[in-house]
Amino acid sequence: MTVHLDTQADLEDAINALVRFDPRLGPVLEVAGMPALRRREPGFAGLAAIVCGQQLSTKAAAAIWGRVSTSFNPFHHDALKTARADRLGRLGLSAAKIKTLKFIARELSAERINLDVLAEEDADVAHATLTKLHGIGPWTADIYLLFCLGHGDAWPAGDLAVQEAMRIGLGLKARPTVKEMHPLAEPWRPFRGAAAHLWWSYYHAVKKREGVIAGTDKKTIKPRKAKSVSNSKGVLNKSRVAKASAKPEKTARRKKAATKAGARK
Repeated sequence: MTVHLDTQADLEDAINALVRFDPRLGPVLEVAGMPALRRREPGFAGLAAIVCGQQLSTKAAAAIWGRVSTSFNPFHHDALKTARADRLGRLGLSAAKIKTLKFIARELSAERINLDVLAEEDADVAHATLTKLHGIGPWTADIYLLFCLGHGDAWPAGDLAVQEAMRIGLGLKARPTVKEMHPLAEPWRPFRGAAAHLWWSYYHAVKKREGVIAGTDKKTIKPRKAKSVSNSKGVLNKSRVAKASAKPEKTARRKKAATKAGARK
């Protein structure tokens, strides 16, 4: 059975069912409050908007998508398929995103893929279908299934906000990995998509930040730790600074002495 989250009532019914299935989610719901259903346009336009937002801030993604969507009226895959790459580049799209959008447009034009029927497929099957497309990674696939198609069981296992929310809400020792996220969510089938909405809302409540952003399908790069400096190196560095600061003063004294000598001559 495929569950659809087409209305706010659908989402609330699914979350209430989740709380009955898993009592651990009761306190999570109390903190998070009932999340509001968020939906985007389905089809090529919806998927293209998500692709445009990959690896960008929400503000930058909205600006680029605004230029792209208004430049093609109507916004259709056939128009993107024949559009010049330099024209798309001037709208703010990177070469990689242009390649992705044109590939998807060609697949749709040739009827090798139907984005709408994915709403009726098993979530894992639909996810696999999307990630076979060039440039579509797990995050993009899950966001499309959840927000464009309202798939009730799509599970964004790679979303960092959902992972962090589950670490806090379930009292886990560490943030779960993508591999660990799947068995953790298994009891929530066929409402894993509703669970994702709940965890995003919980993340916002405890972190005071939005959970769904213009995300990325690439691995997060952790900042390098600063190298520790020993006391001896610190002393050496201080002496070097002292010597460096003394040089201009010595030079000034030499010039002054040379001027006086010249005057006596």
